[in-house]
Amino acid sequence: MAINHLVIEAQQGEYWWGGRVSDGQQMPYGTAEIAVDLSKDLLGNQACPLLLSSKGRYIWSEEPFRFHFHDGRLEIISELGDLKLHEGFQDVREAYRHASATYFPPSGESPEPLLFTAPQYNLWIELLYEPTQEGVLQYARDVLSNGMAPGVLMIDDNWHEPYGSWTFHSGRFPNPRAMVDELHDMGFKVMLWVCPFVSADTMTFREIEPKGYLLKDESGQTAFRRWWNGVSTVLDCTNEEAVAWLHAKLDDLQTTYGIDGFKLDAGDLPFYESSDQSVVRTSRNGHCEAWAKVGLRYPLNEYRACWKLAGQPLVQRLKDKGHDWGYSGLASLIPDGITQGMLGYAFICPDMIGGGEYMSFTTQSDRLDAELVVRYAQCSALFPMMQFSAAPWRILDAEHLAYCVEAAELHTRLGEEIWQIAQQSAWSGEPMLRAMAYAYPEEGLELVQDQFMLGSDILAAPVTTKGTRSRTVVFPTGTWHGDDGSVVMGPVRLEIEVPLSRLPWYRRQA
Repeated sequence: MAINHLVIEAQQGEYWWGGRVSDGQQMPYGTAEIAVDLSKDLLGNQACPLLLSSKGRYIWSEEPFRFHFHDGRLEIISELGDLKLHEGFQDVREAYRHASATYFPPSGESPEPLLFTAPQYNLWIELLYEPTQEGVLQYARDVLSNGMAPGVLMIDDNWHEPYGSWTFHSGRFPNPRAMVDELHDMGFKVMLWVCPFVSADTMTFREIEPKGYLLKDESGQTAFRRWWNGVSTVLDCTNEEAVAWLHAKLDDLQTTYGIDGFKLDAGDLPFYESSDQSVVRTSRNGHCEAWAKVGLRYPLNEYRACWKLAGQPLVQRLKDKGHDWGYSGLASLIPDGITQGMLGYAFICPDMIGGGEYMSFTTQSDRLDAELVVRYAQCSALFPMMQFSAAPWRILDAEHLAYCVEAAELHTRLGEEIWQIAQQSAWSGEPMLRAMAYAYPEEGLELVQDQFMLGSDILAAPVTTKGTRSRTVVFPTGTWHGDDGSVVMGPVRLEIEVPLSRLPWYRRQA
């Protein structure tokens, strides 16, 4: 019998994770009231129809549901699919492993290795809506001249003619093949930004609308949707022919210009309606999922919005954060990253260093905080990936720039080890970045949200509060060798010194 309504009484000391990544700073659930509807808005980031308990039970549905923690109980309602409650597991890690194996088994494949082994460089903040061939090349040269390793370089929005054409803007990119060749010679791989929108009143629109490649509204007319860059039509990614058309466009960019991969933006729930007509009738969440499947063709990919598809070789970046210390900025990176892992998204990237919300670097550029940029870089360095955008050599003095370069060097130095962790996750399905409560479920660490494990052996304890020069680190059972040469015997809580120059991290000894 289908179950679409569950009420679960909380056990003593029980905590939960799951739902939306952007709610990470409110997790683990169980200490305060919260109501979430996964069918309405995913808050600009990834989500999954999964709730995991520290007491070894979990809830799954193939469709979005809404849930409410209140008065010592968890209530879940699904109007579209069956709710499945699984119980009897030893702890949250065992429950996660069962959920992964049952509902989102790992594919065994990883994204492009360079995404893990070197920093990434997104040109969004520096070039915004006017990227140029010379601007791209100069950024790459500056990366190398400032002592940072070449990595994946992403050319963001508006490198192209009108949306949907996916051809280089001839005025800003007079010789894109030569540009890509030069970037390759410098050691970079190149990604281009794309989205599911198609500008009306273009040859592309006139070509594909009669073929039925565009989403229709409830009246059967081509749907027009407002998004952050205006009003456009939307590709119907449930239509295999429409997806094949888009793949042909992207494949041609690879063949003709040597492009290595794609950043696939948008796909957010608010750009769809439940009444939309598509080749395969689906929900707003289903359209988000269909857009994410487009990227499976390309090992070099990045998503910001995603529904389901945990266990697949897709890079999932945290949404654009503000240039601030709070939960709209730096303080959210670790709890949101932990939540990505708990939801099965292993291949994660924090937001751009310093924040990806561009207004902070334009109209509010006089408020830039050099200490914040350094701590952003340090926090990112031991994530599976790290991504620069605002050029640290432009916005920082020599001292603060040196600290950012050191963070990038640490990530590069550990790059091969991080890549090995990625390959292990591709086969095991386990997170690369792990909550302390996941890595050590028997030690009562559910509320530790300001440090994390990278794989099984690296404990990272970045600083995420302004002016902090000492912090408490929770060490689980074992022997831990620190970046500062110290040796710590756990379990213990220890106050350590964290000058601005230091990213505290420790390696567990077998």
